[in-house]
Amino acid sequence: MEVIVFIAAAADSVSVTPGWDRVAAGETRRLGEVPAANVGDALERMTVVDGGIRLVTERAALLGNALTVDVRSGDNLAVHRALDEARPGDVLVVNGHGDTTRALIGDLIGEIMVNAGLAGAVVDGAVRDVQALSGMGLTVYARAVTPAGPFKEGPGTVGAPVAVGGVVVAAGDVLVGDADGVVVVPRRRAREVAGAVDGIVAKEAALRSRILAARPGDEAAVR
Repeated sequence: MEVIVFIAAAADSVSVTPGWDRVAAGETRRLGEVPAANVGDALERMTVVDGGIRLVTERAALLGNALTVDVRSGDNLAVHRALDEARPGDVLVVNGHGDTTRALIGDLIGEIMVNAGLAGAVVDGAVRDVQALSGMGLTVYARAVTPAGPFKEGPGTVGAPVAVGGVVVAAGDVLVGDADGVVVVPRRRAREVAGAVDGIVAKEAALRSRILAARPGDEAAVR
């Protein structure tokens, strides 16, 4: 197999799933216009990534199709290989098996992500160079931050379903994130969920109006 772009490492130990479908941006736009919590509510709160995976960059808006990667703990060879499969608007979703001792993504991978048009990354593991990643405009969620770098030996897989933050993510699923965290929208349900969030937003707005109306004092009620 050819050398992976930008690093001199053989990728024989990394398997790549044949091409997968992505959800068109027009079908997912509404999901990025409401809080991630509302999207999670539309999914009966079943596919919300656990709170241990937190926003580590300054940009707190994420919307895109999952580019899934499974790696051996502390090894990011498969992440490099995955970037060869990336399309604009993708989100790297990396099952780092919760290992927080070595960063799987840093500023150099971040630069390649920018070149490829990726929106960001969700890593069940650690990352580094978070200030630089913020400067690139990427949205990155991770379980930890550490300056320790990774190995590049493999094995790994690209494009197969992965477990991240207690949720199974398939390639092409939609990732929605904000300052609260990340929600996974299964690809087959993207249109349904996008249509359901308006009702949830309206219901919350009505309840909020009732709460504010019951607040003592006219001045407080109109805030």
